[in-house]
Amino acid sequence: MSGTDYNYDDNGQFFPFFVLTLTGLVTLPLTYNILKKNEDIENTAPRIQSDFKPKHDDLIQAQRRAQKRKEFKTKRTIAVILGYLIMAWMVYKIIVTKRIMPKIWDPYEILGLSRSTSEQAIKKHKRLSSLKYHPDKVRPDASKNETVETLNDRWVEMSKAYSALLDEEVRNNWIQYGHPDGKQSFSIGIALPKLMISEGNGKYVLLFYALILGVALPYVVGKWWYGTQALTKDGVIIASAGKIFKEYKEEITIGGVVAATSTGEEFQQLLKGSRSDAGLSKVEKSIFAPEAGLSEQDLSRLKEIEDPLRRKVLALLWAYLARVDLGDDTLESEKYAVAPIAFLLNDSFTSIALAFSVVAPLLASYHASQHIIQALLPDASPLLQLPHFTPKTVQAIEGADAKSHMSLQKFMSLPQSSRRRLVADMSDSQYASAMQVARQMPNFVVAKAFFKVIGDKVITPSALVQLVVKGRIIPPGIQHVPEVNEADLEDIDPEEGDLDALLGRKSAKSRRKKPIIDEPTAGFNNKENSIQPPLAHAPYFARNHSPRWRVFLTDARAGRIGVPPFTFTEFDKPIFNAADNTPTFNMQTFKCQFQAPPQVGQFAFKMHLICDSYVGLDSTVDVILDVQDMSKAAVVESEDEISEPDEDTLAGQMQAMKGGGAAGKRKKKKAVKADEEEEEEEEEEEEDEDEEESDTDGEVEEVSDTDTETDEE
Repeated sequence: MSGTDYNYDDNGQFFPFFVLTLTGLVTLPLTYNILKKNEDIENTAPRIQSDFKPKHDDLIQAQRRAQKRKEFKTKRTIAVILGYLIMAWMVYKIIVTKRIMPKIWDPYEILGLSRSTSEQAIKKHKRLSSLKYHPDKVRPDASKNETVETLNDRWVEMSKAYSALLDEEVRNNWIQYGHPDGKQSFSIGIALPKLMISEGNGKYVLLFYALILGVALPYVVGKWWYGTQALTKDGVIIASAGKIFKEYKEEITIGGVVAATSTGEEFQQLLKGSRSDAGLSKVEKSIFAPEAGLSEQDLSRLKEIEDPLRRKVLALLWAYLARVDLGDDTLESEKYAVAPIAFLLNDSFTSIALAFSVVAPLLASYHASQHIIQALLPDASPLLQLPHFTPKTVQAIEGADAKSHMSLQKFMSLPQSSRRRLVADMSDSQYASAMQVARQMPNFVVAKAFFKVIGDKVITPSALVQLVVKGRIIPPGIQHVPEVNEADLEDIDPEEGDLDALLGRKSAKSRRKKPIIDEPTAGFNNKENSIQPPLAHAPYFARNHSPRWRVFLTDARAGRIGVPPFTFTEFDKPIFNAADNTPTFNMQTFKCQFQAPPQVGQFAFKMHLICDSYVGLDSTVDVILDVQDMSKAAVVESEDEISEPDEDTLAGQMQAMKGGGAAGKRKKKKAVKADEEEEEEEEEEEEDEDEEESDTDGEVEEVSDTDTETDEE
């Protein structure tokens, strides 16, 4: 069938519906994607209350706003706006376009008769009409624009109408096919304007399809495919990960990790063209000054770099960590821009260190994250995390001859008068601001760490073990800390039907986005009402960052990682009161599930709990994993099945005095009674079987007994 056999939508009656449907299929899902609430932790977490603003805070805030604009999905927003404009235009076309409805052939309407007219009346009407409308009886009326052809056509239609009502065969055709002449021809309509296939426009239509299917679609798919293939699971360019891998060493330090991140190709987009080495000499002059505080090892490592781009990146990183003022807004902006990129690249170094299972590089990587977020040199004092604290202030606190830095916890544990005297160079408002931030830092203090197996009292080889870490958030400087409630240190097994809790995952309704680092994420503390910690107080870091705690086990003697890190981003109970922002001292629980060693024995581990956002708030605890033989587990299980002494006996009363409680005894007593009843039922069944297998004499005796009982009655 040729193209001219199709009917096209010249009047635009159906084409708007087609375009409206297709546009809606794209626009509505995009609208939902844009308007849905962003549930990223960084966008929903609370903030630490502080009025401190560092120098060049305007540059830092500008970069944070720029990052939010990147997350705004500008392209999708433009597509949605265009989609709604097209949909509005199509709706307008639908409203204003006149409907052309197909006319149904109706003999009653043609003849002007009622459907209840009888056959006799129709015949009479036919005779009268033939006298009035027959072409031989009537003449064309020029005033009505009548011609002989119109009169003939009208009479033909009237004749067909009379036949449809009076002739049985014609009537059947009309009823079956809707027309007295029988089945009519049909046409195929296409909801496209005829303009698209008119002469001269076909080449443009072909060009449009070629651009969509041959250029745009392959470009979009290829960009997505090669974009995903070019990045690692940490979101780092594969080439950058390869360069970082070459920098890996087992004896690497924090400074070495910082230098390794400078090899990333992500910096080429930031410092492209003439910016790759612009101002390098000025930056190096600032960081080589003695007051910058860089070590000789870090400076010598910088001098050995020949690539101008990498050298400038590393120089900017050291200037950022040393908090050096570069005296140029462009360099200052670049200084704050390289830190988030280095933080991301450090995630790749963390993955590499985990692959080698060596403790020292992993700790160096985690500590590098802390220093990048807080803008501190590797050997800087943790006190510099507090607002208005400077190297001179720290030197006044520690003394000029101090060989080690004072921890934040130790400084905050000093009496109020002693602390104020040590920072006499601060104003009262500056001191109050520093103390306010210190008392809001989420310092996780471990109260207890132990191993357990759900439902068992003994850890057997290759069993699924949980490392349970109990602790409280106690910010530095908090006084009158309540004692630990021993009941809070217990860990109650979940119910048998709670599959989510048994598998260590969230319920289906509360599952959230994966964390940035693709490490094992322990979901035992993730409940529907999970509590997010405040965003890290990092005034120099040009991103909002939510703290992450990592728990892992190491073999201290071998220096190897025993159990890979588990990442925690939320708590199961509130950590600060909403009213006055004071700590709640609620007992928090972290759980890490892994498989026990296949061998029997005691395995000594060192548990590390590291926060990636603050320096000096890490914890280490020595723990022992006691893996016992299966036979020991069977003995313990059999001992648990021994019934408790009855409450009425002396032994039962003494057991109650020991703290066992009556409730537990009742349960065990009921279990014992149930066992006794089962034994009695089994004995009765055995007696019944013996009776069935007894001889005829037994049956006679039963009859005799029955007769005797009857006689007695």
